[in-house]
Amino acid sequence: MSLTLFIMQCLNGLQLGVLLFLMAAGLTLVFGIMNFVNLAHGSLYMMGAFIAATVYNHTGSFALAALAIVPAMLVLGLIVEFVALKTLYDRDHLDQVLATFGLILFFNELARMIWGPSPYYMEVPEWLSGTVSLFGLDYPAYRFLIIVVGLAVALGCYLLIHRTRIGMLIRAGSTHRQMVGALGVNIVLLNSLLFGLGAILAGIAGLMAGPILSVQPGMGEPILILTMVVIVIGGIGSVRGAFLAALIVGVVDTVGRTALPTLLRSLMERSTADTAGPALASMLIYLVMAAVLAVRPQGLFPVKHG
Repeated sequence: MSLTLFIMQCLNGLQLGVLLFLMAAGLTLVFGIMNFVNLAHGSLYMMGAFIAATVYNHTGSFALAALAIVPAMLVLGLIVEFVALKTLYDRDHLDQVLATFGLILFFNELARMIWGPSPYYMEVPEWLSGTVSLFGLDYPAYRFLIIVVGLAVALGCYLLIHRTRIGMLIRAGSTHRQMVGALGVNIVLLNSLLFGLGAILAGIAGLMAGPILSVQPGMGEPILILTMVVIVIGGIGSVRGAFLAALIVGVVDTVGRTALPTLLRSLMERSTADTAGPALASMLIYLVMAAVLAVRPQGLFPVKHG
């Protein structure tokens, strides 16, 4: 692998990593702080991609699609939380898994009814179709925008959780729910807003992924698996851990899929390497997860309670 190809793959891995972080941030907040297993988070990502693609295709404006996705996903998240999930907070995780799995099936069928079973395309905006110069290399401007948006969201999440009163209440409510409620804080409303924030982050991930991936029913399940890996590696409930783990998973997965087959060709017959390389590359992130859990069972940056 040449140095140029290696740098390009690292940038692509960074872009995948920040996309995973947009998904993982919302899921780890809901899972780690509300102790709620939301398997339908991938469906919110899918709905965000469909909504953004619809607005963009009808208006021709990517900025309008970006502006519309925040209130649309906030409303959708609050409706889902109020109608289907609010009564499940005090139930065990099995009930939560079954309920949110049902939501996955519901949203997939809803997407087929509204947008059809075929992929729904969203083109890269014309003003972002060019390239930018990074390290002397021409890199697609839209993918660079994804990196910038992901880093901005990571900074915003950090400031919200660690530097604001709402963040303080969220952290306090995760460990001393009754005490926070006794002090006059509407903990139910706080949890609803937290779920809405998770839905917004999933929608933003869907918006950014729309022009580079196929927008279609069921697109939320594959990325949900990678998101779970990110949360396990980073530590449940840790935004900082989710950010670093997302970058690790993105770079390892992207670079591994290119470098490993090339490395194996130097060690064995080409036909054998071409067969084994992609299979082993797809396992790399799970090997990384196993190695991290062997050393730090709570993840790289576990949330400290108490």
